[in-house]
Amino acid sequence: MDFRYGIDTFSLESFAAVLEGKASGVLTDEAKQKINDCRRKVEKIAHSDQAVYGVNTGFGPLCETQISSEETSQLQENLLLTHAVGVGTPIDKELSKIMMLCKVHALSKGFSGIRLEVVERIIYFIENDLLPVVPEQGSVGASGDLAPLSHLFLPLLGEGEFWVGDSIVSASKVLEDHQLTPLRLQAKEGLALINGTQFILAHAIVGLYKMDYLLNLADVAGAMSLEGYQGSVAPFKAALHRIRPFRGTQEVAERMYRFLNDSENTKAHQGCERVQDPYSLRCIPQVHGASRNAYYHLKEMTEIEMNSVTDNPIVLTEDEVISGGNFHGQPLAMVLDYTTLAASELGNISDRRCYLLLEGKYGLPRLLTQKDGLNSGFMIPQYTTAALVTENKTLCFPASADSIPTSLGQEDHVSMGSISGRKFNQVLGNIEKIIAIELMYAAQALEFRRPNQCSAIVEKNHQIIRKKVPKLDEDRLLKDDINVLIDLVKKQLFVVHL
Repeated sequence: MDFRYGIDTFSLESFAAVLEGKASGVLTDEAKQKINDCRRKVEKIAHSDQAVYGVNTGFGPLCETQISSEETSQLQENLLLTHAVGVGTPIDKELSKIMMLCKVHALSKGFSGIRLEVVERIIYFIENDLLPVVPEQGSVGASGDLAPLSHLFLPLLGEGEFWVGDSIVSASKVLEDHQLTPLRLQAKEGLALINGTQFILAHAIVGLYKMDYLLNLADVAGAMSLEGYQGSVAPFKAALHRIRPFRGTQEVAERMYRFLNDSENTKAHQGCERVQDPYSLRCIPQVHGASRNAYYHLKEMTEIEMNSVTDNPIVLTEDEVISGGNFHGQPLAMVLDYTTLAASELGNISDRRCYLLLEGKYGLPRLLTQKDGLNSGFMIPQYTTAALVTENKTLCFPASADSIPTSLGQEDHVSMGSISGRKFNQVLGNIEKIIAIELMYAAQALEFRRPNQCSAIVEKNHQIIRKKVPKLDEDRLLKDDINVLIDLVKKQLFVVHL
């Protein structure tokens, strides 16, 4: 089913369908009418004596300097040229596409005053996989993501660069190849393009897709480790969690109980001398569940932002154009920061389970090898998880706790949300590696529990691992094993639902 820009409401799921080409984004007559109606209002203002920020005035500290109608086009184009000052490694091509999709949807709601021709050119870029090159650094998250959005839309003017495969090619060359003429921006259009939170938003969207899978995989890895340790399923019983009914906690407890209830390993725990398991096993619902709660909050806020208008000024009527703060990234920045912490905790507890499996307790050999001394077994990969966990801790400082004034004090409080979004995805990348190593450890621990039959989901994932990584009998180079498992995690090839 088609998605109607400016009319329909994006969810993460419907957005993914458009992004992956399973659904088409279309500009309906209704959306075109809204865009054209708003454009007429802007043109009337632009030719009047009324001073309206960004329409016929300068920007930032120059907001009181009125610009003649003859200078308007140059003013808007200068805006993109002067704000395209991002630095650093280019963002992933997918992020550029997400930014354009989000911007088209926002512009099509009819409050930004942009011409239909400009929106249609951006849609042409999307549909023909013409993805601009955007540096990752330089946004402070208000007035939105000025630098990255300027780079994103420079190609409209024939400036900037596109990705062509894995090569970077000048926009002028690509436009020529597609027989496209560079556009000349008119009143307010430059401001409509570069004001907004689409860089922050794109990082939130990508991070949510990753985190959704990692939350589920963390439960699976925890279940596999618990089986290897022959732990108890009692801490996952529903009655315990009904009396402290956090949504995430209840969901994780239900998943863990369902995953493990048919396991011969957990049945072996019954009647043993242990009174209780360590926290990293029995508190899985509380810890993983808290991370799920943060995920749900970020998802809620992201879906609001996906369907919002975040440029400035906002054109309500011919007589009411409000220069407000919808571009400010704080609503996403703060929740991104604490969801980064929530994601980091998945790695923290996973590392503790790795360590637990190395201790040589309850029938498991030390370091998960029967020939320790000559062999180090799995001692050293836990050094890697420890390093990654600590790296994540350093990335948990909230970027939104800081603000540095810009624009001669006109923009005196900023969100730093772009940094929040980038850190969120860095942490998730480290979580992929940590959980991959836990899965390697847990698979090895299960070898020492045979012939006990594991639960259905643990057996499936153990088989996935063993098709790529054999049991460790004597020391070998583990780097390749770890990289194979990381690749399986990144490609989301483990089974995470029964």
